[in-house]
Amino acid sequence: MRLIKSVALGLLAGTLSNALPAPQDPTTTVSSEASSTLPATASSDTAVASDQLDQLATYAQEQANATLQNDSKKRSECNIFNVAVRREWGSLSNKERKAYTDAVLCLQAKQAKTPSSIVPGAKSRFDDWVATHINQTMTIHYTGTFLAWHRYFTWQYEQALRNECGYQGYQPYWNWANTAATSLESSAMLDGSAYSMTGNGAYIPGQGNVILGGNGLPEIPIPPGNGGGCVTSGPFKNMKVNLGPVALGTTNGTTISNGDGLSYNPRCLKRDLTDYTNKRFANATSIVKNILGTHDVYDFQMTMQGYPGSGDIGVHGGGHYSMGGDPGRDLFVSPGDPLFYLHHGMIDRTWWIWQLLDEKTRTGAKGISGTGTFLDSPPSANTTLDTPIDLGYAAGPPATMRDLMSTTDGPMCYIYL
Repeated sequence: MRLIKSVALGLLAGTLSNALPAPQDPTTTVSSEASSTLPATASSDTAVASDQLDQLATYAQEQANATLQNDSKKRSECNIFNVAVRREWGSLSNKERKAYTDAVLCLQAKQAKTPSSIVPGAKSRFDDWVATHINQTMTIHYTGTFLAWHRYFTWQYEQALRNECGYQGYQPYWNWANTAATSLESSAMLDGSAYSMTGNGAYIPGQGNVILGGNGLPEIPIPPGNGGGCVTSGPFKNMKVNLGPVALGTTNGTTISNGDGLSYNPRCLKRDLTDYTNKRFANATSIVKNILGTHDVYDFQMTMQGYPGSGDIGVHGGGHYSMGGDPGRDLFVSPGDPLFYLHHGMIDRTWWIWQLLDEKTRTGAKGISGTGTFLDSPPSANTTLDTPIDLGYAAGPPATMRDLMSTTDGPMCYIYL
């Protein structure tokens, strides 16, 4: 486990320069139609880049709507009349926000499905998702399934909120560009009100940097935020995190764990909202560069997670280390913070936009690159359209990569606004 933790921290630091698997698919290009109507490169001016992101999202919506409009004439499974629309947290009404957090609290109050003989610390349905993520962490990051696995994970979580807790809305997302332009704590999502995703943790003075990398690898210091302690207001102020930690980076430069993280270890939800990380790694320019600056899925997903040796933790690491705290800074246990699902909603939205720039190629076999293990260590088979995705006791049934490449084919039916 010590080796796994070290590798995981190196992963988020983007420092494993000798462990890169080769891309398995040839480079693809953006369709000529898209390239003629969209910006070619990301602006370094984040305000301009934010407008570019809106342009890209609008184009993706138009492409998705055109397909759904055509499908409405041919079939009834997913079409323009029944497609779910996921929206950014700030666009929801207070009533809609509270309905979402009430459903999350409902899931936390329900009995776990994971047998205690397998995960002794899983006490609630919410914990089922955390346990699944812990158990599969090393096969769902820096792998060919990273994007699709988390797409299915987040979609099934949304279905559990709807089918088990009566939620009538859909999974909202966190647009990192918005909070990078203002601040995390001033956003409607994290202001600590009754209509937020709960705010910052109690301020702990004298915190140092979180150090990513180390053990002979180049270090990336992440400065502390303005919190660090238990959250004190909002819907999740009384929430308990039951599992982990497994590889939790702390603000004294160390990493702490509780063995494999599967035993019962109840503690408060901690946050350390860190504007530096949001503005540095997950701003509008970062997002648009990820979309426009990558032309095959290998480059897209490596940029998103942070190329080893680049010193960039990507928008994926940027979001996780912006929320900070426990379990936000723990790669394994991060779904233990309810904000995880809004973060991964934005991960999925970014992929969705990128896919719809060249839909035929990027939702097919050439839209997959990688193997079944973390940076192909140990070496494993290439991921294909037939590779199965199994969420264990969190949700079922298992799906294949083929089912998950599109948000409007297979079992899913949703788009982003």
